[in-house]
Amino acid sequence: MLIGIIFVIIFLSILILVHEAGHFLAAKKFGLLVEEFGFGLPPKIWSKKIGETVYSINALPFGGFVKIFGEDGGDSSMERNFASLKIWRRTIIISAGVLFNFLLGWLIISLVFSIGVPQAVVITDVKANSPAAGIGLQVNDKLIGYNTTEEFINYINENRGKEINLKIGRNGDDLDFKVIPRIIENTPNGEGALGVGLIDVGLPKKPILESFWEGLKTSIEMIKMIFVAIFSLIAKAIVGKASLGQVAGPVGIVKLTAQAGTLGLVYLLQLLAMISLNLAVINIFPFPALDGGRLLFLAIEKIKGSPLNQKFEKTANAVGLILLISLMVLITIKDIVKL
Repeated sequence: MLIGIIFVIIFLSILILVHEAGHFLAAKKFGLLVEEFGFGLPPKIWSKKIGETVYSINALPFGGFVKIFGEDGGDSSMERNFASLKIWRRTIIISAGVLFNFLLGWLIISLVFSIGVPQAVVITDVKANSPAAGIGLQVNDKLIGYNTTEEFINYINENRGKEINLKIGRNGDDLDFKVIPRIIENTPNGEGALGVGLIDVGLPKKPILESFWEGLKTSIEMIKMIFVAIFSLIAKAIVGKASLGQVAGPVGIVKLTAQAGTLGLVYLLQLLAMISLNLAVINIFPFPALDGGRLLFLAIEKIKGSPLNQKFEKTANAVGLILLISLMVLITIKDIVKL
C-alpha cells in the first residue's frame, strides 16, 4: 500500500497543479490580477509572493485554488477585475481547468501509444473452490509465456486432467505453480478448466503522429464512458438503487494505484490519464462548488441579464462543498471496510 500512497500523492499533485494552471493561465491571458495560486486547501503551511501573486502550500492536499481579483464579486468597474469581464471570457477562465485535465489525459494516453505496452495475459478473477484458488493464484497475476488469452486457453484445454507448470509474475517476482486443469465433466457452468477470468493487456508501439490521433480518439471515448457511468449512477440514485460500491474514494484509488504499480510504469500512466479524464468530467457537472456549478451560475446570469446575488452563490457553493466532502467521507469509510 505504501507505493500506492506515494503515487497517489504524486498523481494528486500533478492533477491539481495542471487543473489550477488552466485557470491561472486563462486569467493571466485576459489581464486579470491573480492574487493567489494555492496547492491544497487551507490552513496555509507556506507561502511566497512572486511578482503580484502569492504561491501557497496548504494543509489539506485534496484540492487547490486560484484566487482571482473580483471573483467573489465587488465593484466590477475596477481594473483587472474578474466580475468586469464579459460572460464568454469568464466562461473560458472557469472551463480552462477542465480543458487542461482533458489535455493532460490525452497527452498521457498518446505517450502510452507511442511507448507501447508489452502484450500479456492477466488474471482478473479467481473462482472459489477452483484449481486456481487451490494453488493460490490471485487477481492481477500475470501469466508469463503467453501473449493472448486464446493462446493460454488453448493450452489449458489441451491439457485437461494433466499436471502442468504455470509461471506467474506477481509484484515483480516470478513464481512457479503446478496445477491440474479440470476435465470437462468436472467444470461448473460459466467457468473454465482453471476457474479464472482473463484479460489481454498490451498495445503495439505506434508512430508519434498516429499516437496523438489514437490518444485523442481514446480520450473522447473514455469521456463518453465516464459520462454514461455517472448519469447511470445518478439515475439509480434517484430510484434508490445506487450503490457506493461502484465508486472508489481516496483509499480505493490508493489500492488501484498499488496494483497498477506492480504491473509497471505504463500502467501507472494509464491510471493517471483515467483519473485526469474522470476529474475533467466530474468538474464540469453543474453542481455547486464545482466548475460546472459556476458555469451554471453564469448561464443564469446571462438569461436574467444581471449577476446572481453573491450571498446566495456563496451559500450554494458552501453547501455543495459540504455535500461533496460528506460523500467523500462515506466512500472512504466504504473503501476501508472493503480492505
